[in-house]
Amino acid sequence: MKALVINLTRFGDLLQTQPVITALAEQGYEVGVMCLKNFAGTTQLLRNVAKTFPLPGSSLLAAIDRDWRDAVNLFESYCAEIEDSFDPALVINLTPSVSSRLIALRLSKGREVRGFAMDEFGFNADTSRWAGFLQMASSNRGSSPFNVVDLFSKVAGIDNPAPFELAEPSPEMKVAALKLLENPAPGAKGFVGFQPGASEDRRRWPVDHFRELGRRLWKEKRRVPVLLGAESERGLGERILERAEFPSVNLMGGTSLPELAAVLRRLDLLVTNDTGTMHLAAGVGTPLAAIFLATAQPWDTGPAAENLCCFEPDLDCHPCPFGQKCVYDNICRQEVAPDAVFEAASSFIDSGKWGRIENREVRAYLTGRDGLGFISLSSLSGHEQSDRHKWILLQRELYRRFLDGEDIAAADLPRIELSSDLRSRLLSTLNSSRDVLFLLSKQAMILKADPIEAIKIKFLANLQKIQDILSSCPELSVLSSMWMIESRAHENMDGVMEQLSRYMDLIGGMSVSVE
Repeated sequence: MKALVINLTRFGDLLQTQPVITALAEQGYEVGVMCLKNFAGTTQLLRNVAKTFPLPGSSLLAAIDRDWRDAVNLFESYCAEIEDSFDPALVINLTPSVSSRLIALRLSKGREVRGFAMDEFGFNADTSRWAGFLQMASSNRGSSPFNVVDLFSKVAGIDNPAPFELAEPSPEMKVAALKLLENPAPGAKGFVGFQPGASEDRRRWPVDHFRELGRRLWKEKRRVPVLLGAESERGLGERILERAEFPSVNLMGGTSLPELAAVLRRLDLLVTNDTGTMHLAAGVGTPLAAIFLATAQPWDTGPAAENLCCFEPDLDCHPCPFGQKCVYDNICRQEVAPDAVFEAASSFIDSGKWGRIENREVRAYLTGRDGLGFISLSSLSGHEQSDRHKWILLQRELYRRFLDGEDIAAADLPRIELSSDLRSRLLSTLNSSRDVLFLLSKQAMILKADPIEAIKIKFLANLQKIQDILSSCPELSVLSSMWMIESRAHENMDGVMEQLSRYMDLIGGMSVSVE
């Protein structure tokens, strides 16, 4: 059996496909991976990849500019080459873009397709509710309580997530790493990696914070900072080393991906922003302390391995939405102080355990797994009783049941105690939604028996009203988006009525849990 996994995203997301690939290999599949051509080198870091199919995105775009017929021919020949050389029985698409859906549709004839799909008329035909949730949660910051690796697994139809374990570096790469780190400063006891880069400046921990952390790590722990990153990030490393009071090894722009993986395995610890290097470190077993700023948050894009430490600012506005300018001048970048990160790093270096973090300006977490094998976070900073923490845990419980199709109305649901303000806002929105859903269910019964035009107009207006009500509460924004997507996907009134019933159960369950 052969399976093709489509992931047309970036370096870090491609690495996070590993648990899906591992699970498929354990089921007996020979696994191929389709990725963008400029990230094709990433697949050499993955286990159990039999073949890589780089998508020539730039060539396709150039062909479109030249003659759209050339682009169609190039696309067809690319898909035909996959069919002729690999012929997968199963196609799993983990990317919700139109282009990836088109590829999945082209390869679907006579094959099982899972994940993000498209029907013959060009409409979305996703194969599970988890796919819709992944698409909506990725655009609603702060709304997803599930790690991306677990969402990938569920979208792929895998109920028991496999471990996130990348390929072992080759002996040659291990030797190369030894040479890169072979001349530590006199008295050095080990190395701590620094990854100061990130996808945008507001997601980067300040360089002076890295510099202060490096000073204390050397002075108090005799650990030598190792600067890591791409050639384009060398300027950040140079700024960290300006007036530095510690020895260092600067490898920014100086390693291949396999060499970087081998170097990471030699570190005592990595301190990093939310980057592909963070995911690579988690996948090769490197202990790490990750810092999540601006739009980044550890619940969904955090490292997918156990016993790792994550920091985020303890601000009500965090994480901030995509595409919006911060009205607070990116204050979150200063909230995670070097002392807090050093305190955690020092505890881990001394004992192999992450201690409690007493700095109340940060939310600190320890990664682990819950009873279903999903990546989970436990608070290291005393935030277990915060509204945010309790609400995220409730969402994990309810959304999992909802997306798996369980009977929420019959479940023994947890009760949580929230602040009066949040409780009031949630109940107001949930009760209003439940009232309109009840009305919609009655209108649906009438329309099924007799499609009266006047009732139909009111019915469609009320469908939109549900989305408007849910979107008015930030904590329910992802539910609003899911409602919108689902309400447009039905071919008959039976499907609409089934959706109404499920959402009434979910919203009723939320109400019971927070009352």
